[in-house]
Amino acid sequence: MTSDVNGLKRTVMDAVEARRDELVRIADTLHAHPELAFEERQAAALLSEVLEEHGFAVERQVADLETSFVATLGDDHDGPRIAFLAEYDALPGLGHACGHNLIATIALGAGLAMRSVLPDTGGTIQVIGTPAEEGGCGKGIMVRAGVFDGLDAAMMVHPSWRNMTRRKSLTSYKVEVAFFGKAAHAGSGPDQGVNALDAMVAMFSAIGLLRQQLRDDARIHGIITHGGDAANIIPEYTSAQLGVRAEDTAYATEVLEKVRACAQAGALATGARLEFTVGDVIYEAMLPNPVLADLVDANMEALGLEVQWPKARERMGSTDMGNVSQVVPALHPYVDISPDGAGHTAAFAEAAKSPTGHEAMIKGAKVLAMTAVDLLAVPGKMEAVREAFEKQKGDEA
Repeated sequence: MTSDVNGLKRTVMDAVEARRDELVRIADTLHAHPELAFEERQAAALLSEVLEEHGFAVERQVADLETSFVATLGDDHDGPRIAFLAEYDALPGLGHACGHNLIATIALGAGLAMRSVLPDTGGTIQVIGTPAEEGGCGKGIMVRAGVFDGLDAAMMVHPSWRNMTRRKSLTSYKVEVAFFGKAAHAGSGPDQGVNALDAMVAMFSAIGLLRQQLRDDARIHGIITHGGDAANIIPEYTSAQLGVRAEDTAYATEVLEKVRACAQAGALATGARLEFTVGDVIYEAMLPNPVLADLVDANMEALGLEVQWPKARERMGSTDMGNVSQVVPALHPYVDISPDGAGHTAAFAEAAKSPTGHEAMIKGAKVLAMTAVDLLAVPGKMEAVREAFEKQKGDEA
């Protein structure tokens, strides 16, 4: 069986390689036409059309999201169902500075490569287009709508400055805060007003003090989006956006309630009225499946990639792939495209259209397809993935 698996892996690697020029062209097309969250119309159309042309059955606008899609190859109700996830939204002002043009094309390349072996392996392959990772939590919306129900595994590959498989992510709440006071002339009648800006400043000051009593993994960050209208008017309205994060959802929720108390304190101190609105969908913490990680490690190393383990006190952001990992065995590995710089920078956007980025994309697509072969063709692997997931969920509870 091992020789058969190796042969199947060679087949999918060759299939990705045969499409190198096409995949580079698609990645660069996405890079040249960046689209923001929930507005990725050209990207979703291009990807879904290519998949449809190659025999995938495509369902568009799933979960009532205009720029989402699910492309399915095979219909083996008894075999495993494996999904490759595509992201394709860009960042305001920076374009594809998170490399989502590569993420999308990695998923596309892996899906197309699996056409060459699926008759031998059985199972079902899906490429799922997931909009609005940057701030919109598109996958969280799709999880809630049941898009990932029935999957046995979900994987994607993200560009980075290291090759990693087991990096986690932070649960993230997004909060809108508003204070409502009473306007008055700041010179002739300040005592007649209720200062909404003072309430906001009091809240931020309380949060600054709160940080001393939080775990190292907790993050509270925010901006004032409206601070008043003129210096000689007591502000009657102020607003802010906050992010509240931690390594696990339980602690993030605890910190959120402490932040709410800081806002309530600002309102109480000034007499302003508070509106504290928590985003409807949160970014949940990532649960990297250890069996999937072992498989991806081996496949990365087979392609000459040196895999690094997360460091102690690893710096982390948030991703809506975490939401998927809470309901399906999942992995969110990283491939190195820019060892000298982190994401969300102009330099990283350049790396996402560079020869180095293109090569990492090709290897990422090969890794996803090779790992799908492991799951479909190696006896017991899919069962081991499921058992590991159930243990993770049990430990989390």
